[in-house]
Amino acid sequence: MQVDGRAYLRCLACEATFVPPAQRPAAAVERAEYELHRNDPSDPGYRRFLDRLAGPLLTRLAPASAGLDYGCGPGPALADMLCAAGHRMTLYDPFFAPDRAALARTYDFVTCTEVAEHFHDPAGEFARLDGLLRPGGWLAVMTCFQTDDVRFAHWHYRRDPTHVVFYREATFRVLARRFGWQCEVPCKDVVLMRKPGG
Repeated sequence: MQVDGRAYLRCLACEATFVPPAQRPAAAVERAEYELHRNDPSDPGYRRFLDRLAGPLLTRLAPASAGLDYGCGPGPALADMLCAAGHRMTLYDPFFAPDRAALARTYDFVTCTEVAEHFHDPAGEFARLDGLLRPGGWLAVMTCFQTDDVRFAHWHYRRDPTHVVFYREATFRVLARRFGWQCEVPCKDVVLMRKPGG
């Protein structure tokens, strides 16, 4: 499928829609776009938005759990919210918190809010996320789920040039089966997946 001069492909196995590698933005272009975002950690509206993921996740976490905010961006509001709830948070972002040591440990939970749609190698990224989770750990993802193809061309989420992969609920269920995760969709555009064990 072609929309506005950009190609989109479909994974027949998991139903994800993705941009082919040759049309994905370079790192410098990505960073410039991210720096335009105004996600103020003190903005009550932004915190309410993030609470769609934080709320259901917090009901599943043991007290004082260790978490990683993967792709935290320049204003890690979600990590602040989870710290305020008594959890210990580590930050990682390839542009704004590029501490590779954060990727050498394991965690009770990993959050990934408005990040998965930027993955240039989704299979590799989800394998990395699985490796960052301790047995029994939770992976919490927020991304706008794609619905029917008829709406795709006019979908606001598609228009962001750094969004290169679009997931359906079915995509996450396929990922969960691949890694042996338990999968829940507690609300729109949020998926919680639990690694076995623990």
